Amino acid sequence: MTRHVAVIDIGKTNAKVALVDLAAASEVALRRMVNEPVRQGPYPHHDVERLWAFILGSLAEIDREQRIDAISTTTHGATAVLVDASGERALPVLDYEFDGPDALAGDYDTIRPAFSETGSPRLPAGLNLGAQLFWQQKRFPADFARTAAMLMYAQYWALRLTGVAASEVTSLGCHTDLWNPWKADFSSLVDRLQWRRLMAPVRPAKDRLGPILPALARQTGLDPQTPVFCGLHDSNASLLPHLLSDKPPFSVVSTGTWVVSMAVGGSKVTLDPARDTLVNVNALGDAVPSARFMGGREFSGLTEGQSEDWTEDDVAAVLARKTSLLPSTQQGSGPFPHHTASWLNADGMTAGQRFVAISFYLALMTATCLDLIGADGPTIVEGPFARNRLFIRMLAAMTARAVIASEAATGTSIGAALLASGQGTPRGRGERTEPSADPLWTSYVRSWRSAVDERA
Repeated sequence: MTRHVAVIDIGKTNAKVALVDLAAASEVALRRMVNEPVRQGPYPHHDVERLWAFILGSLAEIDREQRIDAISTTTHGATAVLVDASGERALPVLDYEFDGPDALAGDYDTIRPAFSETGSPRLPAGLNLGAQLFWQQKRFPADFARTAAMLMYAQYWALRLTGVAASEVTSLGCHTDLWNPWKADFSSLVDRLQWRRLMAPVRPAKDRLGPILPALARQTGLDPQTPVFCGLHDSNASLLPHLLSDKPPFSVVSTGTWVVSMAVGGSKVTLDPARDTLVNVNALGDAVPSARFMGGREFSGLTEGQSEDWTEDDVAAVLARKTSLLPSTQQGSGPFPHHTASWLNADGMTAGQRFVAISFYLALMTATCLDLIGADGPTIVEGPFARNRLFIRMLAAMTARAVIASEAATGTSIGAALLASGQGTPRGRGERTEPSADPLWTSYVRSWRSAVDERA
């Protein structure tokens, strides 16, 4: 029986290898490293070999403590790996925050498909994967010509583990411009640029690609028959447990570097691509209205070197004075991509009050994203923000719906591990928070919304 699944989880800020106990639906071991791009070379790129050494070392360590029954992969989106016929990288793996592709934005915009075809909004830098690949093809034609396969990031790690190349829809459908979720096929861009021949066969995230390669089994000490599953995009990994076990309507908020909100069974709305709404494709192949902003990055920047201690007196003071932060500290994405951040009623605020106001701001931005995608029913928060009680309480207040804070330390790992089980789990455990009946909370929400609207 498959019980202990090692999940390779490559996030934009941190990389993790977690061991998930499927019987308990919990993590029982975790290894973590900071994930920083390499600035040298032709452009900023991911330090793939450093990550690979971390992955293999972590698998070996964990397996010595508890036998690993299977391996699954999950990664951030907007990333592809160009490999040649021998499986080596044809070009470095571009960091999607690099703005080089913007130099060819005019040319790319003339050929990219419409939002109505792909559900992908036009995003800056390399956030549209098609723009990255287009730029690489134009700037490095000889290297690009060596490409035998374009692999999404999660499936690249699966290739290195098994030697089997595959494509998968959650990563293809993540604002890439490469996938048509309505036809469940590659977009017109792929055929226009004659890339279809480079796309590995599309396989379900739950497919067993094969056992770990013999050389890796010897190196790590893992059983040579340890199966490796195809893997999926990280936000969709957070969503999967709830797709398998929860009754719509509900929404899931996956938090990390990005805060990604996904609505299941909500109200029908017209998505606005100018506000970073998009169509994700879930692990079952279905389209999911989604919205996002760089909340984890904003939190890190706003709190760097600052105390995270606060009291209920700090909460009361922030609510009474309506001390608030207006969007956005990260421009170019999110529901207010062109707004510049500013503080209101912040004179004399203490460190504790500042942390409260920052947490409230992130919740208000998340609630705005949920409104834009027609979310309904309870909101389940996965990842680091689930541990921030201020965030949870304000999110409940602004949405006027219950919020469930997941207890999993890494929200993506449980979903990725479920690929090896083929079945759902009981509804995610976590504390349920109802909207506050105190009118100060609703008054704060109205004040923030009014201030944002005035700047529109």
